[in-house]
This record gives sequence, structure tokens and C-alpha cells, in this order.
Amino acid sequence: MLKDIPEYPVEDVAIAVVNEKNSEWEKEWNVYVINLKAVTLESVLVTSTGYGIIGEEEIKTCTLRHSLENIPANSFGKVEPIMESVFVINNEYWLSFYLNNKMYDKKYVFLAESIREENFTLIPVINKRGVMIK
Repeated sequence: MLKDIPEYPVEDVAIAVVNEKNSEWEKEWNVYVINLKAVTLESVLVTSTGYGIIGEEEIKTCTLRHSLENIPANSFGKVEPIMESVFVINNEYWLSFYLNNKMYDKKYVFLAESIREENFTLIPVINKRGVMIK
């Protein structure tokens, strides 16, 4: 039963959306998992999906699944690029990983219109500006 599965709180792990320049110096947005722990996150999996309402139309993007393998201590892993056009809907990231032979998971949701410059902060480890949920 679900009630019998222990839940472990996820601490010192964040998801960030960062505004960067690509190799052609064009603006692009990327999503990262930030490991602020002093230990490696193992078997990291991330699913991403977007959903919301634009006008009167309900919108839902496809669900993407990403395997990042391991993310070393005080490091980060790139999940995916994200298009600016989906910032008007909620963007959900479900993170799962193993730590000390225990499985951890947490849902991170960037609410519609929350990925904008006035919400930028300096993202630790990456040392670039963006929006982060911890």
C-alpha cells in the first residue's frame, strides 16, 4: 500500500531555470537540477510537463523523461532546454534520486508567469542568474 512506503524529505536539492547564451550568442533557457549536498545524488530521473489555461483553452504539453545518472556533490545537471513560450503555463518537474540506498522524490512547479526577470536570483553552483525552487 502507498501508506506503507516511507517518504523522505528532499533538502538541499533545487531545480532552476537559467537564461543563457548558446554557442551562437543567442538567448536560450535551460533547466538544471542543482545538488547543494555534500554527497552524490544517484540514479537521478526527472519528468517534465507543462499545463494551464490560455484564454479559454486548456493546454497540456507532452511529458518528457530525463535520466541524468549521477550528480556529484555541489554540482548540477542539465535537464532540458525550455521554450519561453511555455512560461505562461505551469511547468512541473518531478525529481527522483537515490541517496544512501533510499529513494527520494519531490515535485517542483514553476507557476505560470513566475519565470521572469524580476524573480531572478543568482543560482548557486552554476553562478548564473535565473529562477530557482528549492
